[in-house]
Amino acid sequence: MARRSSHLIPVGSIACDELESVGAGEREGWLADAASLLAALHHTSLALASPSRSLVLLLQVPNASSSVKIHPALSPSDGRITAVEWLPFGDLLALAVGTSAGFLLLYSPEGDLIHKQIVHPECILRLRFRETKAHILQDTASEELCVVMHGVVARFDGSVIQSLLQRWFQEASSRIWENMKDPEDENSYGKLPYQLWNVSKYGACADAAIVGLMPPPLLEFQSSQRYYCAVTIGDDAVISAYRLSEDRSRSLVGTILSKVVPATFSTLAAFSKMIWRSEQSSTKKSNVASHAFAKASPLTCLKDFPRKGERLTLSPSGTLAAITDSLGRILLLDTQALVVVRLWKGYRDASCLFMETLVGRDKASSSSTYREYKKSDYCLCLAIHAPRKGIIEVWKMRTGPRTLTIPCPKGSRMLQPSSRLEKSASSSYVPLEVFLLNGDSGQLSVLHRSTG
Repeated sequence: MARRSSHLIPVGSIACDELESVGAGEREGWLADAASLLAALHHTSLALASPSRSLVLLLQVPNASSSVKIHPALSPSDGRITAVEWLPFGDLLALAVGTSAGFLLLYSPEGDLIHKQIVHPECILRLRFRETKAHILQDTASEELCVVMHGVVARFDGSVIQSLLQRWFQEASSRIWENMKDPEDENSYGKLPYQLWNVSKYGACADAAIVGLMPPPLLEFQSSQRYYCAVTIGDDAVISAYRLSEDRSRSLVGTILSKVVPATFSTLAAFSKMIWRSEQSSTKKSNVASHAFAKASPLTCLKDFPRKGERLTLSPSGTLAAITDSLGRILLLDTQALVVVRLWKGYRDASCLFMETLVGRDKASSSSTYREYKKSDYCLCLAIHAPRKGIIEVWKMRTGPRTLTIPCPKGSRMLQPSSRLEKSASSSYVPLEVFLLNGDSGQLSVLHRSTG
């Protein structure tokens, strides 16, 4: 059997002086603190964001040969940086940044602001970009960006974002050719359309995900509208599930918030202004119109006080979700049956990522035919990083054994690109991989595809 250290394959190093700008070396474990340092990995770039410094550092992967610093022009009403995620569309690439005031900003890899808009006046907790099925009965794929807030979930269709990026990059190329500065602001392309749902029936959520499409409810009018299944986790309910409808007209909550509340607020504001003669500057409100909620129907929830849901990770197909809680447990949820099918204990502060490996295959033989395996040769596994134990464990899904245990340095962090590598002529399938970034040395490694 191969040594355990050989299961971590170095791919490069991001060690550079620019890392000091995001807090590198200031204290032990600077990289492992997800609250003070946000990270997003792409196959060509690594984004590190420091909310306290209002700075995003972009490093070229794998060797940090070039870097870009982004200082978002955020006013106090725009909030601070709370989430980052790469948005890859073939040759097009953009970085999405979310703020505590509900703003979504898109940047080019060179640090240019592409777009800025308000999603909902709540703190953006998470940005999830993933490939999904375009229709429940078809195998066609599409992309989506899920924006997670406290009790609210928003969905941007990938084709809409891709169209925006195509127009921006085409015009950017023309401006470079003409040696002209862009005269337009970040809202010159208008507001991107999206759906918005209220998922706070069982309390505010700490994390959430749109796991995929689902059939419409029984005895409901059949139409061309699609239905999504959303899973949320939080303090009040460890796990909650909702059926999300695209049809906004049937949402009573959306009707109230979009019509009744603005009208009531305008009346009260006018009345108070007439009585107290308050100055207009002191009661200045945002001119951004509120976005109506679509219909979100609760399906089920799991309450187990004092257990609290902390992090949620989706499998590539969205059929499985790994959920960590405040009691050091990891729950494996079947998102189609909405049933917990597996439980691990003793993993406080753990993080999880799904990966695809060649379990039980000889590593020596696999290295000679590295690019010749097909999708059926790989099996889905869950990588669990237990920082208190200083190890990474790989478990076969759904009920398989632990196939690998890897010691990892203190202060390391598991990362995963938001999309797979593009297929090449010599490879029929590119598996889902997990990377490990060492905060002390700056070394970036990938877990070997063969864990047996």
